Amino acid sequence: MRKTLTSISGAALLLISLTACGGSGDTAANENTSGVGENYPSEPMKIIVGYGPGGSTDVGARLMADALEKELDTTITVENREGAGGQVGLTALANAECDGYTFGTVNFPSAIVSVLDESRGATYTKDSFAPTALQVVDPTAVVVAPDSPYETIDDLVQAAAKNPEKIRVTTSGVASNEHFAMLALEEASKAEFAPVHFPAGGGALKTAFLGGEVEVFVANVSDVVDMTKNGQGKVLGVMEAERSPFLPEVPTFIEAGYDVQISSSRGYAFPACAPEEAVTKISETIGTIMDDEKFLTQMKNLGLAPSYRGAEAYSQYWSETETVFKDLFPLVREDAK
Repeated sequence: MRKTLTSISGAALLLISLTACGGSGDTAANENTSGVGENYPSEPMKIIVGYGPGGSTDVGARLMADALEKELDTTITVENREGAGGQVGLTALANAECDGYTFGTVNFPSAIVSVLDESRGATYTKDSFAPTALQVVDPTAVVVAPDSPYETIDDLVQAAAKNPEKIRVTTSGVASNEHFAMLALEEASKAEFAPVHFPAGGGALKTAFLGGEVEVFVANVSDVVDMTKNGQGKVLGVMEAERSPFLPEVPTFIEAGYDVQISSSRGYAFPACAPEEAVTKISETIGTIMDDEKFLTQMKNLGLAPSYRGAEAYSQYWSETETVFKDLFPLVREDAK
């Protein structure tokens, strides 16, 4: 019987150690009793983005900031605090003011992996944040060359079972989204792949795949749509519960009998000490925005797959994702030896 694994996201493991920016995340998690007034927000707000300008996280956050400004009749500044796979931004967010005027982006699994890997010295945990809203879920896709002999997910899995550690698969580094995806599929089947890590990022992965250096390219759906349109790759499957609206003709791994779900997700959180009223207000406002078809169309045109969850549901999603990656992380360590 196939082992069932459910996973939800991806980011590279970097061996670093950071000190807190003005105190520990756990200190910032102390309860704040000041609350906010009925006219909240009455001052300009700030969104901390843990990645550089122009990337998908930054683009999504700026789109949301513009919409929030209109809904809340306030000014919102986007502050990029890039570095260490989002860890610099998360550290700044965990230690931000407790007044309800600063929140920030949270990407999975980077926010989780940075805590699981003790060598990274993260000064925060999930308890350092007040989960506010989920905006994007970008599933993982598995791609082969247009002339590849593998036509289906089963073709690939069976070949990797018969020829262990022969089929090369791209990842953007140890403990990246792609690395977790490969290991999850191995656990759910008898396949054994050969990971080829490219810590430099997506460009190197794609170049290696297009150059025939590896047989399988693993990336988020948003990264492979143009490849399929240009005839550069053939998508065998998507690791999500439902088919992607960007690739509606491509089956899920669940449909093929492998209960594996791996996606990158992007949401928002306040520092844990922020007033509950502020978290609720922003969460509900984001929900209203993501009910608007015009906004959803804007997201889709940018390659962002909308998936809203409010504060309570997002917190549960965070906990479930954390549990899954705790189970998978030992496999990552073993595979990296």
